Amino acid sequence: MGGNQSVPKITKQDRAILDMKLQRDKVKQYQRKIQGVLDREHEIAKQQLAAGHKDRALLALRRRKYQEGLLAKTDAQLENLEHLVSTIEFSLVEVSVLHGLQQGNEVLKEIHKEMNVESVEKLLEETAEAQAYQREIDDMLANNLTAQDEDEVLAELEGMRREALGGKEPEEGIHLPSPPTVQPVSHAPIHEEEEAAASVPERERIPVAA
Repeated sequence: MGGNQSVPKITKQDRAILDMKLQRDKVKQYQRKIQGVLDREHEIAKQQLAAGHKDRALLALRRRKYQEGLLAKTDAQLENLEHLVSTIEFSLVEVSVLHGLQQGNEVLKEIHKEMNVESVEKLLEETAEAQAYQREIDDMLANNLTAQDEDEVLAELEGMRREALGGKEPEEGIHLPSPPTVQPVSHAPIHEEEEAAASVPERERIPVAA
């Protein structure tokens, strides 16, 4: 008895929906974990800017922007895939959904690599190894940030600079040359001065009575 009970069949669509849910849960989990890294990068950027290391401050903000972009894009992509699966016949979008899930897994691996506070601290170090790491990160970000991302990073850096100045813009007055401290020397030819003196009539002498 009971041997003929049927087991619900798990379809490809069911499996895809489950995979998407797991990926979205992992994205939410990573968002919470990586927040500490993002906060530390923001603090490092402020420290480096105050120390006059604008290039390192910019690198910390660019890396932070890249990490935030990874999370946002992955979450948006999964939301789009869920919409496809729920509104369109799965057989018509199966290839796209599976490809999207594969891409999502690859991005999640990249996000996992970024959740390392120790690597963030290398942005502060002066060793040759740390400088090589900084160049490696800079090259990687150059190929992964859009022009809009770069503009937003520069705007954030400018905001930090103004905050450090107390919201005041640095005075950019007109710098006039200092007045001379020595008497200027005339370069007029001597013979011209003599001719000018000769042209003045000599005062007549008035005889004095004896």
